[in-house]
Amino acid sequence: MHEKAKDLCGAFTAGRVGRRELMRRMAALGVAAATAEVMVNAAATKAMAAGFDWQAHKGTAIKLLLNKHPYADAMIADLDNFKSLTGIDVAYDVFPEDVYFDKVTAALSSRSTEYDAFMTGAYQTWQYGPAGWLVDLNEYVKDPARTAPKYAWDDILPNLRASTSWSGKPGEAPGGPGAKQWAVPWGFELNNLSYNQTLFDKLKLAPPKDLPGMLETAAKITRDAGGPYGIGVRGSRSWATIHPGFLSGYTSYGGRDFTIEGGKLKAAMASPQSKEFTRLWVKMIQDSGPKNWATYTWYQVGTDLGAGASGMIFDADILGYFMNGGDNKERGHLAYAAFAAKPGAATPTSNVWIWSLAMSNASKKKDAAWNFMQWATGTDHLMFGARKKDMVNPIRASVWKDPEFLDRMKQGYPGYIEQYNATAPEAKIYFTPQPLFFNLTTDWAAALQRMVAKEVPVDEGLDKLAEQINRQLKQSGLG
Repeated sequence: MHEKAKDLCGAFTAGRVGRRELMRRMAALGVAAATAEVMVNAAATKAMAAGFDWQAHKGTAIKLLLNKHPYADAMIADLDNFKSLTGIDVAYDVFPEDVYFDKVTAALSSRSTEYDAFMTGAYQTWQYGPAGWLVDLNEYVKDPARTAPKYAWDDILPNLRASTSWSGKPGEAPGGPGAKQWAVPWGFELNNLSYNQTLFDKLKLAPPKDLPGMLETAAKITRDAGGPYGIGVRGSRSWATIHPGFLSGYTSYGGRDFTIEGGKLKAAMASPQSKEFTRLWVKMIQDSGPKNWATYTWYQVGTDLGAGASGMIFDADILGYFMNGGDNKERGHLAYAAFAAKPGAATPTSNVWIWSLAMSNASKKKDAAWNFMQWATGTDHLMFGARKKDMVNPIRASVWKDPEFLDRMKQGYPGYIEQYNATAPEAKIYFTPQPLFFNLTTDWAAALQRMVAKEVPVDEGLDKLAEQINRQLKQSGLG
């Protein structure tokens, strides 16, 4: 029976048997669904080995530095398949996000050889890459002796590949000429609307189509819902307040962070487009945001939606995804919609967050680390993560075409696929790469806090912010 089940899994992997027929015949053999999934994944791993020597570094041990995240959880759950495929042993340390990036910076800046590969965001590579702490992965991706023919680099969404590469020259766009591939995308977030469908039905509301509509909808929720406030967005004094919904809406209104004049950066936060958007954003928070908005990180934004304390959020779509399950009070009540802030905009302009994998330049086991990275970002593992775990959003076009994954999302997450399809084509990093990113966006968040607190009018606050940032750019030789 075991051999028949293995043969059946092999037939499925080769495309000779469909998934429904596979599961029907496995059940007839007495194989439980959970066992069948393990066997299918093992068969896929075996098939992946064809045409490439995955055992070239057998006996090597590598170590990973990971952020506590469902992407890491999915990888760990599948790690035995990697070890079976390669003979490489994998150890890892996992830290919560509030300390994770400090751990990464400390390890890289000290040139520690402890960690071979690690999780990172694209923004962090603007510091790590030019400092010489990362490997340019172009040398691996483009080398057929090091990369399996089935890896299919072009299957990774092009905007994500571009957004994780950069030339290192301040002001040049990600993915431009001479760009170095500082990281490989692993999973990503679009910024759109997640909302409480039950509450919207009760109040006879439709999801807002633009920012003025969002202000009206949020105000009605705050006024009429009997407790929940209208809209959740981030507000802490951090770069992380600027990059999700705020920058997505800001870009929709035609706002830019910088212009380039004579090869120098100049702050653009005081532009007419910036002021128009920011006035509305500030009013929305003042009228319909949480009372302690200035303390809000992604965690508070998400948990309020999941607990029924807010009616909607303009933040990462995967944050809304996670709030629709688990032990959350409002699980099963949430829905999703694409959102373009500027009235009349043809399409959303979502700034993306991309969790990626990068390789330490201090690693003594780079080839073994690359084998792990291409497996972890490869089609077979990501298909497993998308179907059975929480690898949302997948980075590969092929996974977005998978019927099982699509059925799962359509059944439990109404509107999620539609918001993705409407947003993904224009989704990318809209920030201008430059080495002061974290300092300057933190200053931006602090200025936003002062405007919301009515310590300074919006126009004056943005004028002062631009002046402050221009001084810093000039002092650093960037402006």
